[in-house]
Order: sequence, then C-alpha cells, then structure tokens
Amino acid sequence: MRTIAVINQKGGVGKTTTTINFGHALAMRGHRVTLVDLDPQGHLAACMGLFRAPHKGMQQVLLENMALQDVAVSTREMIKLIPTGDDLGSFEYLSGGLDNAGALKERIAASSLDTDYLVFDCPPSAGMLVANAVVAADDILVPVAGDYLSLTGLARLMITIKKLESMRDSEARKWIFLSRFVARRRLSKEAVAKLKEHFSDQLLQSSIREAAALAECAGAGRTIFEYRPKSKSAEEFANLADDFLQGRVMSNEQQTTTNAA
Repeated sequence: MRTIAVINQKGGVGKTTTTINFGHALAMRGHRVTLVDLDPQGHLAACMGLFRAPHKGMQQVLLENMALQDVAVSTREMIKLIPTGDDLGSFEYLSGGLDNAGALKERIAASSLDTDYLVFDCPPSAGMLVANAVVAADDILVPVAGDYLSLTGLARLMITIKKLESMRDSEARKWIFLSRFVARRRLSKEAVAKLKEHFSDQLLQSSIREAAALAECAGAGRTIFEYRPKSKSAEEFANLADDFLQGRVMSNEQQTTTNAA
C-alpha cells in the first residue's frame, strides 16, 4: 500500500479536484485506489456522487479506533471512499498536541484494507489532520496555482513539512505540480520559472489548466473521466498520474513549452 497526501495550506488550489481525478487516473491504470477525506468540510463524498455522505468515516477511525476497511465505501470499479464522518473537525482539538500526529499511521498499519493506493484529501490548514497526513504519507503531492500567493504559501508549507518529518523514520517523497494554471498570464510564466529554479527535481511535467469542466464535474458528482472523457483536462490528469508513477519531472525544454502555450 502506497500512501499519498494531497496538501497545500492555501485554499482554492484544487486539492479535492486533484484527489478525485488523480485517484481515478490511477484506477484506470489498474490500481486499487482508496480516497480518504481528511478535510472536515467533507466535499469529497459529494464530488464522487454521494450527496448524502455516510455518517461514519475518518472521525470514527481517528476518534473511536474503527478500522479503515469498516468505513470504506465502494464508489466505482477499483475506487473506494472513506468519508469524513459527521464531526472530524473535533480531532483538531484533542489534548496531547503532536502526540496525536501518528494516529493515522497507526490505523493504516493495523488495517486490512485491500488497496494499492491511499490518497488523502487534506484541509487548507496546518493543523493536526495535516500533521497526521504528513506523518503517514509515502508521497506528498502539492498542487500550486500560478500566482505569487501560492508560491509564498509553498515556501511556508515546505517548512511545515520539514518540521513534521522529524516524527518520521525517513523523508516523504515530495512532488509539486501546477494546478488551475493559465499559461498566458505573465505571473503563471514567472511561477513556472521559480518552481523550476527551486524544485527542479520535484516539479512534475504535467500541469492542470483552469477549465470550466473541472468545476462542472464536481457539481455533477463525477470525475473528469466520466464527465468529459475526451477533454484536455482528462488528458492532463492522465498525464499527471503517469508522471507520478514514473517520477517524470519537468525539463528546461518543457518549461519553455509551458511558458509559450
């Protein structure tokens, strides 16, 4: 089982959209995928078509020691979902502070969940739920919008991850990609250059461009591969999954192509 945390402290960069569509892309490549909603807002279930989310989920796993496999719901072929539960946000306020940061990793180790990938949709914060995701993740996937505030937030996020990694036996693999990308904007081009300069071995080749279809498919409770299977967005998420699986990062030539698009 390989664990992936989709993390960014900044809101609105496409974490839930990434979790759903990246997860489906992995499933389309023959992998068993379980999407895990660690965001107390609980949007993942509705975006997957469960408009009345189950009452049991990560709340019961983290607060009541229920097993992951007992709250997993099948949503698609090869895809399961573990929703938030009714009050996952209360986990943030437990006494003990960072002593609770290993709870998720312990539950995963104790589970018998039949899956190849666990993909965590994390809240836009630096609280205890994100700390648990960082401690439990083999890979950290960071969507970054092409603007100044996103770049500033990325620097803070990397500092936060570094602090939390002291609780791990080894560092997680970290991957960055451009999300909600508008190639013709000057700021977007500058963001690509900055990311390539500072994260050249972590910046994945593929970018996810801003597209109305991605917002529409979330409201319809479908992934982009179901809603617009022949769209550019579907192609981009398929490529992103391949980048991740193969460890493909952006070359200088691809940076130039991205900037010129």
